[in-house]
This record gives sequence, C-alpha cells and structure tokens, in this order.
Amino acid sequence: ERLKLNDLPRWVHAVALGSFAIITLACIVLFYLYRDVNVWVSLDEGKLGGSNYTERVYPNSVFRTRANTWSNLAYVFVGVYAIALAIYDWRQRWPLSKGYVPHLPVYSVAFGLACCFLGFASGLFHASLTRWGQQLDVASMYPAMMTLIAAHVGRWLPRVPGTRIPTWPALLAVVAYMGYYLYVHKWEMSSTNVLSTLILTLGAFSVVDNFRKQSRTQARWMIYAFLALVAAISFRQIDIAGKFTGPDAWLQGHLIWHILTAVAQGILYLYFRSEEREA
Repeated sequence: ERLKLNDLPRWVHAVALGSFAIITLACIVLFYLYRDVNVWVSLDEGKLGGSNYTERVYPNSVFRTRANTWSNLAYVFVGVYAIALAIYDWRQRWPLSKGYVPHLPVYSVAFGLACCFLGFASGLFHASLTRWGQQLDVASMYPAMMTLIAAHVGRWLPRVPGTRIPTWPALLAVVAYMGYYLYVHKWEMSSTNVLSTLILTLGAFSVVDNFRKQSRTQARWMIYAFLALVAAISFRQIDIAGKFTGPDAWLQGHLIWHILTAVAQGILYLYFRSEEREA
C-alpha cells in the first residue's frame, strides 16, 4: 500500500515546522540588526542598481531587495520537510515495496539539503546582488533536480548488475561532483540550457515510468509540477518586463516565481513518494 502524507505522526510536522521557524527567526534577527548596514561592501557588485527585477534596491542594507530575499524561505520549507520525512522513513525501516525513496532515506536527506542550499544561495544573491551571489544562486538551482534524476536511475538500477553493491553512493557522488562542476563553470555555460536539460530529463524519465511493470507512480504529480513551473515562468517574465507590480509592492512577480518553483520541487518529491512496487 502506498504511503500517505495524512498518516504522518505529529512529530514529523513538529520537526519540520520547528526547524523552519528557527531559520525564519534567525533571518528576522539578521534583518533587523543589519537593516541599514551595507555588509556587502567588500564583495564585487553584481546587478546592484541594475537588477533585472522590478523590486526596489536598497544599496545600504543587508537585504538589498526585500520580497525577493524573504521568498526564498519557500525552498527551505520544502527542504526541512523532506529531511523530517527522511527521519520518519529511517525510523520506520520501510521495505522496498513501499517505494525506493522511502526505503532509502538518504535520497530525502540529499534532496532536502539541496532545497535548503537553494534557499540560502538564492536568498544570498537577492540580499547582496553581488557577482559571487549570482554564481552561487545559479549553481544552487541544479542539485535538487539532479538528486531526483539520481533517484530515478536508482529506482531502475538499485544495485550494480551482478552484485549486491547498492548504486546510491555512486549516484549521489556524481550529483555532488556535478554540482561543484556547474558552480565552478557557471559563467561558461547557459543556465537556461542546463535547467532545460534537467527538466526534460525528469520529464522523459517519468514517461518511461509508465511502461515499467515492477513499480507504479502517480503521473498526476508530474502534471501538477509542470503546471506550477509554467505559471512560475510566466510570473517571472512579467516581472522582468515591469508589468506586474511597482517597485515598492510587497507582492513581486519574482517572489511568486520562488514560491511556485518551490511548490514544483515539492510536488516532484511527492511523485517519488507515490511509488508502489511489487513485493
């Protein structure tokens, strides 16, 4: 029987929401301590004064753009829930018949950490508008999706052929290496091309899932994720065109981009938790 989120014990929600509350409180304290302090003065400026987005820039503040910084907590929210679910799965010791990802909580930990890293890196860029922040921001977009691609491969090939050696250490090592490589070479490649390749790979793998007899997943989660991503891209482009809200509005198009892409990543994770395998 498929695992159901509404059957989770309360402590799972307490761990996730408690962790999220602590991180949010730390950000609030940081903001009010350095609200009018330019802590980024020693770093090379990136898009300061020339951000692609509509929101007003505050050059002498720890959060140079406000809404676009705070909204990155959405990624952290998804990340801490994935880690809380990993703890739950580890305590339950689920058999493989309950699904590959619940059976191996290390994937949930890796995905959760990748989402938290994305929230931190993207938040750092929008707070600092520095060149290094931009490099870290773009590089942080990839690991969560690469982790899910690794989970796909692991579901199809859980062990090295002819042996009892699990494939997950090698797969996650490749994810870590590629994450580092894409960070180092960020300025040498198109982030749009890299992201498009990762998204198309996930989509193609989900199509292949429909033809596998030994396990079943709920394709509707992939459809929901696709719709959330399309909506996110639409809001982002409207914001860049300056046609959504004004510079001082709290509701920014890029804020919605952050929230909807976080939703899309959370839905993709639920796709893996929807798996049912033959015993």
